[in-house]
Amino acid sequence: MSDADKAASRRPDISNEAEETLRAIREGEVDALVIRRSTTEEVFSLQGWDDSYRAFMETMDHGAAALGAHAEVLYANDVFCRFLGKPLSEFQGGSLLDNLPATARQTMAGLLKIARTEKQTAQISLKHEGEEQFFLASAAPFDTGIVSGFALTLTDLTDRVRAEKSSASERAASAIIASANEAVVVCDKDGRITHVNVAISAIQEGDLVGKLFQDAVKLTFPPSSSIASSDDLISTVVGGSALQGIEARAPEAPHVQDVLISAAPLTHEGEAISGCVITMVDFSERKIAERQQLLLMGELDHRVKNTLALVLSISSRTLSNEDTLEGFQKSFSGRIQALAATHNLLAKKAWADLTVGDIVSTELAPFISLDNNRVQLEQLDMGITPRAAIALGLTIHELTTNAVKYGALSAENGKLRLSVEPGPEFLRLDWVESGGPQVKEPHRKGFGRTVIGKSLQYSSKGGADLDFHPDGVRCSIRIPIEDVVEPLKHR
Repeated sequence: MSDADKAASRRPDISNEAEETLRAIREGEVDALVIRRSTTEEVFSLQGWDDSYRAFMETMDHGAAALGAHAEVLYANDVFCRFLGKPLSEFQGGSLLDNLPATARQTMAGLLKIARTEKQTAQISLKHEGEEQFFLASAAPFDTGIVSGFALTLTDLTDRVRAEKSSASERAASAIIASANEAVVVCDKDGRITHVNVAISAIQEGDLVGKLFQDAVKLTFPPSSSIASSDDLISTVVGGSALQGIEARAPEAPHVQDVLISAAPLTHEGEAISGCVITMVDFSERKIAERQQLLLMGELDHRVKNTLALVLSISSRTLSNEDTLEGFQKSFSGRIQALAATHNLLAKKAWADLTVGDIVSTELAPFISLDNNRVQLEQLDMGITPRAAIALGLTIHELTTNAVKYGALSAENGKLRLSVEPGPEFLRLDWVESGGPQVKEPHRKGFGRTVIGKSLQYSSKGGADLDFHPDGVRCSIRIPIEDVVEPLKHR
């Protein structure tokens, strides 16, 4: 306990002694007082009681006042006047209550009401030079035989109350820091760490308290940032400027590497800046999302350009293979719709988790029900990449439209079977028609055969072999192995 705290804790006892002395004087138990000063002693005779009583009150190191029955001020010592912030001439003879602020007035009125019959104490606060001060007010009945009223003392508790408040504030601040989900670091004005919470361990491990922030927490800032270094961060905030939303990276962090920093000056009850409080929020997921978004935008741009180039190619090749505008419109629209169907499927699947069966089902659906026993799909659950999906969709579309016009799907008893066969370099998808009209190889090679043969030839391992077997068209489609993933149903 500090000397100030010890002194404050003794003041109520001093007040009790003073009041007991006053009682002894009033009741005639003593006829003189000896007051010890630092180097001398002074004797006060109690003849001429009033003057001696006042002289005695002036020797007290706490505020003392004699009040009348209606709280009128009979006398107050210099200490009391200093606590009240007024000279005695301004309030002597008037009610003490009228010279107190509202809250203190209400407390004092209650205190004096009880003190008519017994000693009573209460804590009050007064403003002095703009600062709040705290006092222990002690009141007891006062009767000289001529005048009755109250003996009132004020003991200064300001230092003790402020110490208690400071301690409570420190405990509350520590509790808040400890319970925060984000990393919190408190530094003094020199940038030396005084407090941290558990969350900081995700960014920097070890005992950080006592170290300079710039040495303890390794951070780098992007070139576009308004902050160049950790030292720059501390000096800016201690200089009085709060910072918010500063991006930084902790390259040596065990867990969280991308952080969003906010920092503010640390002050206490209007005092000068004594340091700063720094919070660091995990920014990793957002940075990953931003990087992923940039990748997706680049990929989308690439795919849109490729798709437009493919549309132009389909348009020009369809035009060169059709004799009439009606024929061109029909063929071109069908191929664009097939391309759009594959893109819709890709969008629905977020350009991932797409299977061979998904593509086949989408292209067959407009022409024949998949519940029909004429269509047999075997083990088409192998996943494929978007690149392979687009090429396969165009290939299946050309085979389907040909089967509907001339092949197995044009006859009532015609059947279609699709199955896959994995291989070391490619996944083979077999298209086998049967039960339809007898097949002959056409004399003219149209654009559809070109699409079937070349759509998957973006890789040396991809492509398709078309066979016009008399019993029905057969096509062996090769999907490059780099565009094949494991069966989705087994993931």
